[in-house]
Amino acid sequence: MTGLKTFAFCGTALALLLSASGVMAEEHSLEGKVIGITAIRSDNQADRLFYQSAIAEAERLGAEVIALDAQSNDQTQVSQIQTLIAQKPDAIIEILGNIDVLNPWLARVEEAGIPLFTIDTTTPSATNVVASDNYAIGSALALKMVADMNGKGNILVFNGFYSVPPCKIRYDQMKYVISNFPDVKVIEPEMRDVIPNTAQRAYADTADMLTKYPNDGDINAVWACWDVPLIGVTQAIDGAGRTGIRTYGVDGSADFLAMIQDPDSAAGAVVIQDLVGMGKASVQNVAAHLAGEKVPPFTFVPHIMVTKENAEEVVPTLPSTD
Repeated sequence: MTGLKTFAFCGTALALLLSASGVMAEEHSLEGKVIGITAIRSDNQADRLFYQSAIAEAERLGAEVIALDAQSNDQTQVSQIQTLIAQKPDAIIEILGNIDVLNPWLARVEEAGIPLFTIDTTTPSATNVVASDNYAIGSALALKMVADMNGKGNILVFNGFYSVPPCKIRYDQMKYVISNFPDVKVIEPEMRDVIPNTAQRAYADTADMLTKYPNDGDINAVWACWDVPLIGVTQAIDGAGRTGIRTYGVDGSADFLAMIQDPDSAAGAVVIQDLVGMGKASVQNVAAHLAGEKVPPFTFVPHIMVTKENAEEVVPTLPSTD
């Protein structure tokens, strides 16, 4: 959804994460370098901040930037990768996308001798992948959900983007956690989130499920790998006056975060990533690599969970980024 405000960590936190994750503390110039950046989309605020922060950091370090937005079209992103290979930049940064579609083309970047860096796209072709620790995110969010359910009940799962690596990891971790709680069940079939009109579609689908499962205790939680669908989900639950249901996701969309702060809303917890820091970290890894320094294969960026219990304390400490 456009026009939302999201939350990012401050510069001090970024400096700490760069030091802890093995990114070189010394800043390197990209003067005279050409950096290609392709993102699957920038209309969702998380992806927009990845994209915009990477562009801004590359330009700040002196690079000429070729920035391409695929507008949620897999084949458009493939075409963009082909275009960038033909233009032979000094490095390419790829942001999110369908790994099943992308992997053969990312391999061609490597074959062309162009250093490939990715954000939230785990691929063997990348020199470095910047991501949150989605294993930790997925398990922590699932454990919070199960704890709120007192270890029993039924979960409505939105699973629309399993081929996107962060969503796959978070989903797999959620399923692993609940496999250890025999009284926790996923309602079948799982729901599918979509792009565009994510929140609106999720609202309609949830309203249908609330009609299908009309009794208290029929649904105890709703999970999604990101929080935009949960805006619509939570609105549907709150509007129906259904209590005893909590919703759980990742990113920190302002609308969903406000729902968590509302004690009467169904929103239960959200994991907030350092979205701006991830874009900056990727570019700084590019600069270090092009300066001849060794960079790690993965850079994990810190995250924080906001819950009903800690929202009053934590939310005022979160710097905002439009």
